[in-house]
Amino acid sequence: MLIFKRIMSGFASGVLIGIGGTVYLLCENKVVGAVFFSVALLCICYKEFSLFTGKVGYLAHSRTRKDLSVLFCGLLGNFAGASFTAFFISFAYRGAKLYDPAAALARAKLEQTIPETLIRAFMCGILMYMAVSIFKSKKTPLGILFCIPVFILSGFEHSIADIFYLTAGFGSHEPYLYKALLFVLLAIIGNAVGAIAIALLDKTKEEPEKPKEAANEE
Repeated sequence: MLIFKRIMSGFASGVLIGIGGTVYLLCENKVVGAVFFSVALLCICYKEFSLFTGKVGYLAHSRTRKDLSVLFCGLLGNFAGASFTAFFISFAYRGAKLYDPAAALARAKLEQTIPETLIRAFMCGILMYMAVSIFKSKKTPLGILFCIPVFILSGFEHSIADIFYLTAGFGSHEPYLYKALLFVLLAIIGNAVGAIAIALLDKTKEEPEKPKEAANEE
């Protein structure tokens, strides 16, 4: 039952990310779309749903069995929620209105090289950790309202949003599925490494400095 709840918490986050992706695809002005995408993470943080990219950085602080279970179950839910939303929302926008921008975005992503995808995902991981950590530590949504549009407009790769875009723009040619799965795996790795890296730097900042005398004795 606990595992089911964790998966469903992740599913809710995946749905919200899918809604954010929908508004981004449908907005002709991509700056406006990127800003309104922030609604997804705002809802996730206020409702404390489980989002892989928002939680993975905290492995730098705690790596218990519970932490890993929450992260893995959340990721499964994220994957299911984002995919479900892409299929479900397509019935509300028949024809090319949603599919064409999604397909164009998906094609561009799958044409990237492996280093390009990893680096873009790494940078997104940094911004996602900063957005969530600022929300938690400072009790303000400002980190979310700025970090989310920045990663979107910079073309950085958010693994869960990518699942939505790739599903919404699913191509009929055979290699698509394999390329998409590899792409998402690379995005997950990049997001995780970027978030953990900045979290480790944040952690060293929080640690009190040793007195000079104690440092000299060592």
